[in-house]
Amino acid sequence: MVRLAMLGCGLIGDFYAQALLGQRSRDQIRIAYSRTQERLDQFTSKWNVPEGTTELLRAIEHPEVDAVVIATPNHMHLQAAIAAAQAGKAVLCTKPLGRNAQEAYAMLQAVEQAGVFHGYLEDLVYTPKTLKALGSVQEGSLGKVLWVRSRETHPGPHSSWFWNRELAGGGAIVDMGCHCIEIARSFIGKNIRPIEVVCWGATQVHPIDSEDHAIGLVRYENGAIGQFEVSWSFRGGMDLRDEIVGTEGTIWLNHWLRTGIEMFSSVGSQAYVAEKSESSKGWMFPVGNEASALGYLDMFEDMLNAFEAGRSPRETFFDGYVVNSIVDAAYRSIESKRWEPIELVRWEHVQGDQDSNSKQEGDFEIIKRELLPDGTERRIVKNRKTGQIENR
Repeated sequence: MVRLAMLGCGLIGDFYAQALLGQRSRDQIRIAYSRTQERLDQFTSKWNVPEGTTELLRAIEHPEVDAVVIATPNHMHLQAAIAAAQAGKAVLCTKPLGRNAQEAYAMLQAVEQAGVFHGYLEDLVYTPKTLKALGSVQEGSLGKVLWVRSRETHPGPHSSWFWNRELAGGGAIVDMGCHCIEIARSFIGKNIRPIEVVCWGATQVHPIDSEDHAIGLVRYENGAIGQFEVSWSFRGGMDLRDEIVGTEGTIWLNHWLRTGIEMFSSVGSQAYVAEKSESSKGWMFPVGNEASALGYLDMFEDMLNAFEAGRSPRETFFDGYVVNSIVDAAYRSIESKRWEPIELVRWEHVQGDQDSNSKQEGDFEIIKRELLPDGTERRIVKNRKTGQIENR
């Protein structure tokens, strides 16, 4: 059993509690922290948490706590992580790790210097569909991954602080682009260094200082491209989709709007439909188990099993730092309107195989194989000596 301090009792804290007290079930939220007494009372009552506080350090330094879960607004992550590390507690932090790479790196240094366990709570790389797809990619079913397109769009966040650039660190990119970036890293290979970013972002709808819509490309050292598409101005609910393209295959993932449950009601439903659902009437797309569909169950299974086993989880603070660095480059690109380098203070991974995708047969490189209607195989090849391209 792992005894936890839950920092933050909002939507994410509620999802985390559902996951923590569900699949593993042996763990305990020993104390909860909230900035408001009303939210704290609701949370502790709902999840039978024995103790609550509106004092951050009291929750972190509680003597019966093994690990601290940070589910607070972005501007509080740095303070909470440093305090937890100094208290000798394991630290699990929601996305994004920091408001920017500088904060994220300070958090990474704090946990490493203290020698405490750390996990980056990037739930969307733990969804059941994503884990299945990652297994297929890792066993070679798609060949070399060339392009990953990840999309997260919805009508906008649920709390006011998200819309405040100073508190959040940005808009849709730091809020949702962080998901898409880490999804692409996972499929391309986290040992492949991201090199540069080009990004467009704008405030199209809402009267805010941050971007509510953005599209970006991340180029990796092996030539692969990660594409993120994020919006707070998309109508119709939450759209979570990924597309992975390799030299030998393709995977399409749809996590939310088309999950296999579609319901129509002419009178309207009185029940909760799904996160970010805009309507409870007409066609609706309920989600059977949101905590599972969004990856929270498998994420905490990995995190707490790793903590108990004394190993690193699949997502650490270093991953969060890399994501923040890519996000920072995206914001610089919006301003400069050009490709911007990704600035990393350090890089920990050994570069993977960078060999060409082309297969060779003697003096020829095969560009494409194609099965013709008559059953014969045509090969389009390039002569390595002359450069001539021909059919064979």
